[in-house]
Amino acid sequence: MGQQEKVATSLAGAVSEEISASLTAVDAELARRYPGDPGTRQPVHTVYVPGDTFTADTIRSWGDQALRILDEHAPDAASFAAVLGIPDELAAPVHDRVRAKLEREPVEDLRIDFEDGYGPRPDAEEDEAAARAARLVSEAYGKGTAAPYMGIRMKCMEAAVRDRGIRTTDIFLTGLMQAGGLPDGLVLTLPKVTYPEQVTAFVRLLEAFEQAHGLPAGRIGFEIQIETSQSILAADGTAAVARMIDAAQGRVTGLHYGTFDYSACVGVSAAYQAGDHPAADHAKAVMQVAAAGTGVRVSDGSTNVLPVGRTPQVHEAWRLHYGLTRRALARAYYQGWDMHPGHLPTRYAAVYTFYREGLEQAAARLAAYVAEAGGDVMDEPATAKALSGYLLRGIDCGALDTAEVARLTGLTRAELDGFASPPRCGPTVTAP
Repeated sequence: MGQQEKVATSLAGAVSEEISASLTAVDAELARRYPGDPGTRQPVHTVYVPGDTFTADTIRSWGDQALRILDEHAPDAASFAAVLGIPDELAAPVHDRVRAKLEREPVEDLRIDFEDGYGPRPDAEEDEAAARAARLVSEAYGKGTAAPYMGIRMKCMEAAVRDRGIRTTDIFLTGLMQAGGLPDGLVLTLPKVTYPEQVTAFVRLLEAFEQAHGLPAGRIGFEIQIETSQSILAADGTAAVARMIDAAQGRVTGLHYGTFDYSACVGVSAAYQAGDHPAADHAKAVMQVAAAGTGVRVSDGSTNVLPVGRTPQVHEAWRLHYGLTRRALARAYYQGWDMHPGHLPTRYAAVYTFYREGLEQAAARLAAYVAEAGGDVMDEPATAKALSGYLLRGIDCGALDTAEVARLTGLTRAELDGFASPPRCGPTVTAP
C-alpha cells in the first residue's frame, strides 16, 4: 500500500446542486425523447399482402411456396450456397435453418394492405375486406397460426383518401375489439406521410378510438412510411422525419423506407430505383440518425425484381435480393420488405449468414469484456451493447440458438438483455 492521497476540493456543494437544478429540464427531455431501444423483438422483414387476397392460410401458403421454389431451384445446401456465395462451412447450417424457418415461421411480420397494393375500391367492398381482415387476424392469434406481428396499412392522411383511411382503420380495430381485443403483435402502418401534422392527426384518431373503448392511453402504436422527399427535408430545411417522431407522442414504433415512391419522388428513373441508389442511402441515413436513441426502429424497403421464371432468372433475382439484404444489415437496417414468397429463402439466408459468420467473434469479444480479459480489441460499454444486441437479434430470428450463445459467452438471455439496454449514463450492467 502506498501513501494515502489527501483529497481536496475547491467548490462548495451548492455549485453541484445549482448545476443539477439548471439541467433538470434537460434530463427530463433526454428521458422523454431518447428512452433507448425498447428491447423487444424486431422482425427481420415485413410481408405485404393485398386486403382482397389475404386469407386464413396466407402465411402457411407463403411458406409452402417458398419451400417449393427452394427445392426446385436449389435442392440442397451446396447448390443454394453456390448461388449466393455462402462460405462452405456455413452452407449446411444456413440451409437447414432456412428450411426449418420456412416450415415453422415463414413470415415474421405481415401487413394486410389497403393502400397501393389494394387501390381504390367501392366503399362497401373495402368495408367488408377490412372487417374480414380483423376476423382472420383475431382467429389466427387465437389458433396460434399468426405471425408474431400483424396489422394493416391503411390509406394515407391526404385529402383525397383521408376519410377512407380513417374508416378502414376504425373498422379493422373495432373488429379486433369485438373479437376479443387487440393482439399484442398488432402493427399499423401509416403511408405517404409528408407533414408532421398528418402524424398528429393519426395520433388523434387513435386517441379517440382508445377513449371509445376504454383502452389505456398510448395502447396503439404505428409505423410511419417514408415515401416522400418532404418527409426527409422539410421546406424550412429541417429534418421533417425527426419532427414526425416527436409528433407521434411516443406511439411511433418504426420508420419504413418506401423504395419506389421515394425514388420516383426525387426523380430517379425507373431502371435505377433500388435500395442501394445514393438517394435511398441518403434518405435512410437521415431516418437512422433521427431515430437513434428514440426507441424507433428503421426498416429498409424492397426490391421489385421477383424470383420467378426459369432457374437462371430465379438465381439472378436471388443474388440481387441476398446482396441488398446483406448490404442493409451491414448498415444497421435490420428489417426490410419482402414482396414474393420466393424472397423468403434469400431473406433468411442473408440474415442467418450475417449472424452465424460473426457469432464466434462477437461472443468472444463480449465474454472478454465481461471477464475484463482484454485481447487485441479494447471494447467499451457501447460496444458491449452492440455485441449483445447482435447476438439477441440472431437468437430472435432463429439464426442462433440460446444454448450456443450461452456456451460461448457464459451469459444468460437475461444478462444479454441487460448489456443490450444499459441504464442511460449509469453503471454498465455486469454479469456475476
